[in-house]
Amino acid sequence: MGNGFLCLSFNVTLGLLLFCTHSTRAQVTAIRAGSVIFPDTGKSATNQQLLVEGGRITAIGTNVQVPAGAKTIDLSNYTVLPGLIDAHTHLCATVDDKWDLGDFWIMALQRRQGFRAILGAQHAREMLNAGFTTVRDVGNAGDFLDADLAKAIRFGIVPGPNVIYAGRIIAPYGGQFWDTPADRQLLHNPEYFFADSRDELRRAIRENVYFGAQVIKIVVDAQPYVYSADDIRFVVDEAHATSIPVAAHVQTERGAHNAIEGGVDSIEHAWKISDPDLALARKKGIALVPTDTPEALFAHYGMDTAEAKRVYSAHRDRLKRAFQAGVPIVFGTDIMFDLKGRSRGDLAIDFVDSMVDAGMSPADILQSMTSGAAKLLGVANERGTLRPGAAADLVAVRGNPLSEIHSLREVVFVMKDGVISREGAPLKQR
Repeated sequence: MGNGFLCLSFNVTLGLLLFCTHSTRAQVTAIRAGSVIFPDTGKSATNQQLLVEGGRITAIGTNVQVPAGAKTIDLSNYTVLPGLIDAHTHLCATVDDKWDLGDFWIMALQRRQGFRAILGAQHAREMLNAGFTTVRDVGNAGDFLDADLAKAIRFGIVPGPNVIYAGRIIAPYGGQFWDTPADRQLLHNPEYFFADSRDELRRAIRENVYFGAQVIKIVVDAQPYVYSADDIRFVVDEAHATSIPVAAHVQTERGAHNAIEGGVDSIEHAWKISDPDLALARKKGIALVPTDTPEALFAHYGMDTAEAKRVYSAHRDRLKRAFQAGVPIVFGTDIMFDLKGRSRGDLAIDFVDSMVDAGMSPADILQSMTSGAAKLLGVANERGTLRPGAAADLVAVRGNPLSEIHSLREVVFVMKDGVISREGAPLKQR
């Protein structure tokens, strides 16, 4: 009786194992690609076959054996490349000239958390549909809405890219607020963590880490008083002690210098920066995330045509100097406006124009949007590349971005972690 029961149990267990093995094999997806781009090397290969299983690439090449029963996807007329990465987003923020008067503080007071959460979900979906399978969301997300959005995406509640988030931005008193309200308590809201002493800086970092932040974002110089190089070095040491990188918003030459001296992992914007500081950034391996708004879009920040041309030219020339100096350049957009008839993901692709104008080649730009960005974000082992073992984050486009970078607008297929997010004609509108 006992032996019979054990035999029965063994047979049932064996049957379940065989069933599970069969089920796992049935989930293999074979993708036929007309050509594949490897941004790490800037090279491509034609007539490639990719196998995807369990959310990861298991094989890639010309003579890959496709298992029986595998699902086949024919992308033989398209170019396949790794999912794109935007290293500077604000998914839960929209600053509107009409409703917010272009002011962060008014946005923070006026827009309820629930509305911003829904806005973030919409922007996340739009970014994914445009081919961005990973983003680094660097604050302006209210009371940790970026953490909630990342969790909702991870749990499959809403579609969106893999979100690496900063939590609350750390800044000197006032953050990026410019108004001085009659009631000073109105300045104290979740948008920024004001930190001016070492104890406040340490507390701010630890609060963000506690809520799951994967990058610490500091605003160095949005006020007349700025973080010193020693302040920043303290922040970097505290963050790096928990293996978390530091991104520094800098908009002045003084701020850029202090951030580079302090040893941050990336400088964001750096609209004014000296050649010696660019050389030091290269020596230290500090990346520049330029976030250069295309000239045609500056109107959405309240600029007239002449001012837009002047600012755009200055930003382009700074990016050209940084690129020629050998500073690692990582793609980021900093979009905080919505434009009727265009998705946030569609707008994000416009930002390659400034890189083209600064003299970056299509291969350089692609690397800044994939493998280079993945290195900065700390996910290079699994994202931003096409190789066995990497996450199956794939994008297919019409044309070849290595010869025409604007073919990135022609996304026809997106896969994130082995799950198809969209397939069909390129999206142009919401």
